[in-house]
Formats: sequence, structure tokens, C-alpha cells
Amino acid sequence: MSGSSLLTPLLILWAVVTGAFITVVIWKSLVGLREDGSVILDPAEASQAAEQQAVIAKVERLGSWAKRFGFTSLTLLVLVGAIWVYRIILNFNGTQIP
Repeated sequence: MSGSSLLTPLLILWAVVTGAFITVVIWKSLVGLREDGSVILDPAEASQAAEQQAVIAKVERLGSWAKRFGFTSLTLLVLVGAIWVYRIILNFNGTQIP
């Protein structure tokens, strides 16, 4: 497999993962809008406390996915950059790119 044919699928994969990362971050921020920072002490408002706990759990779950997609996106970007620099070095030295 040549360098350019390896670089293209990696760039496509990076774009997909980065798109998923951006989508999850936006979704997390939209879900987090419903989160209320107040403490409910009245027993009559106990249903709101359960609702807030559900929202907090969902935000934490989405935060975990955002971290995974973010680190994967960063890793792929570094890998693509390393391949690109390697190809430039080989081209500069006059070596045939594999």
C-alpha cells in the first residue's frame, strides 16, 4: 500500500471521528442546558431531584464519549501528521516514496 493510499483513508477516518466528536460535544451542551445547579431541599420537589440526577447521568455519559472521540481524533491527527512529515523527508532526500 503506497503512502498516499494510506493517507487518504486515515484523513477520511479522522474527519468521521472528528465529526462524531463535535456532534457529541454539541449534544452534551444541549442536554446540559436542562441541568439546574440548585439544591432541592423541599420534599414536594423530589421529582425534580430525580429528573436532575437523570440529566447529570446523561451529561456524564456523553462526557465520557466526548473524551473517547476527542482522544481518538487527536491520535489520528498526529498519525496523519507523522505520515505527512515522513513523506516530506523522504521526498526531500530524493528517496522513492513506498
